[in-house]
Amino acid sequence: MAEITAQMVKELRIATNAGVLDCKNALADSDGDFEAAVEFLRKKGLTAAAKKSSRAIKEGLVGHYIHPGAKMASLVEVGCETDFVARTEQFQALAYDLAMHVVAARPLYVSREEVPAELVESEKTIFLEQMADSGKPDHILEQIVTGKLDKWYSEICLLEQAFVKDADVTIQDMITAQIAALGENIKISRFARLEV
Repeated sequence: MAEITAQMVKELRIATNAGVLDCKNALADSDGDFEAAVEFLRKKGLTAAAKKSSRAIKEGLVGHYIHPGAKMASLVEVGCETDFVARTEQFQALAYDLAMHVVAARPLYVSREEVPAELVESEKTIFLEQMADSGKPDHILEQIVTGKLDKWYSEICLLEQAFVKDADVTIQDMITAQIAALGENIKISRFARLEV
């Protein structure tokens, strides 16, 4: 069994934002393997975040961003459970990043549940008409339409968009990571984007 040093715990803590005891236990469980410990903490964080998703949102703040030149701006209402978390630098930075993302990525809805059903049906019809002469069987066409709809959602829904600062992470992934790090449920309630 590998010896777990304070330096190893410190490095893992910096990399994951997890607590000291969690980092020590993760390193012990993974026999000192740093990558395995990171994966262990990530899975634990996602599980914890899923449990917190049903907890009540009573506090939060409005993140804001004004693009240089003052021609574009946004406001994003981000909720959490307590005023304590809402006042943390980490939560405020999240709200700011979300507001900046809204200016850059121009989402239309927070989530796919907000997209009007008639708009979804209209898009489906367009996709089907585009492939009408393809000669593909109906079940294949359905799969293609589902894929095209998923791509469309990822363009218009904030939670499904790739984060402008890191294209490998969606906004939902970012929120989930913050839920795990801050220990509270976090939700984007609404946003507004203005452009001259």
